[in-house]
Amino acid sequence: MVQITKDDAYDAVPPDDFPAMIEAERYGRRTAAFDRIISATHDHFWDPLDKRYIDFDTSFDIENVQALPDWMFPFFLTDLGKALSPKQKILYVSESNRWSLSSILHGEQGALALSASLCHILKDPGAQEYAANQTREEARHVTAFSAYIKARWGTPLPAGPTLVNLLTEIVLAREVYKKIVGMQMLVEGLAMGAFATLYQHAADPLLVKLCQLVMTDEAFHHKFGKIWASRTIPLLSAEEHALVEDWAANCFQTLLFNLINPEQQKSVYEAIGVDWQEAQSAILAAFGDDQRREQMKESANIFRVLIKTLLNAGIITERTRAFYAMYVDMEELKREGHRMVGDDIAEDGIRYLQAINFGDASKGASLLAAE
Repeated sequence: MVQITKDDAYDAVPPDDFPAMIEAERYGRRTAAFDRIISATHDHFWDPLDKRYIDFDTSFDIENVQALPDWMFPFFLTDLGKALSPKQKILYVSESNRWSLSSILHGEQGALALSASLCHILKDPGAQEYAANQTREEARHVTAFSAYIKARWGTPLPAGPTLVNLLTEIVLAREVYKKIVGMQMLVEGLAMGAFATLYQHAADPLLVKLCQLVMTDEAFHHKFGKIWASRTIPLLSAEEHALVEDWAANCFQTLLFNLINPEQQKSVYEAIGVDWQEAQSAILAAFGDDQRREQMKESANIFRVLIKTLLNAGIITERTRAFYAMYVDMEELKREGHRMVGDDIAEDGIRYLQAINFGDASKGASLLAAE
């Protein structure tokens, strides 16, 4: 195991070293790096079981209304997809949405477990308190997505092997950099892109509201990763930077080519009577790198958001830049600056929550999501 710690705020011990957590002098060593995002927790508080925030009894006709637009599904570019009846198209989109939201639910459970695991290893009391706050927030995401899936489909679908393997590696990793790069940057970045896309394009108003509420929390979780990057990446040796950079690139490549392919979504194709292997062959023939690059021009594209996250964090160097440049214009990403596609959505959501929690959206702390 290689433990890379460049800032005392991220000092860590093995998860079974509880005696280190009750060393008397430890309590007096608290970083102020996370105090603002900890104190802002009340600004974006919401309760998925309280209808003042969100009402999961809100109806939506998933059998007759297509939940998401055609362009989001490469399968519709194939002859198999074009041959679907209108009812089959609606069912395919519905089951694809169910699969994606089930994956998000599993991802939120992974984030819950990971933040709890940080409480066991981070020695700094401020970092530990932040991780405890995130654990609470991830728990409400699990509750919320469970409630949404129950309202629309009854039960979630199992996680695909790619997601299971990645989440397991990140949650069980003993290296802090893998936990933070993997979850706070890659998975949270992936989630922010997915939520922004759903917020912008989903036809179900309940899903739109759910995504915005979750984004009010995720923007702060992403901020924790940004703080780590700013305090760690510039201080890495060439060998340490290569270790982090290569691990991130490998994770990105795995997600890009495996996260949403038909082999992961067998149940979706079974629902419309299409063999997943035939669907996969058809998609590979109709949707190549050119189409993938075109989709990545969309600001909320999940993989574009991932690349921008890694680029802004300073993780991507000339060593791996060409790999990412196959799919996006790296100079364009650089010109866009550090503001992310979900920041405005999250900030609007925080104002909505402040109005409920404090009665006046003009009161409360400043919005930190995009900082």
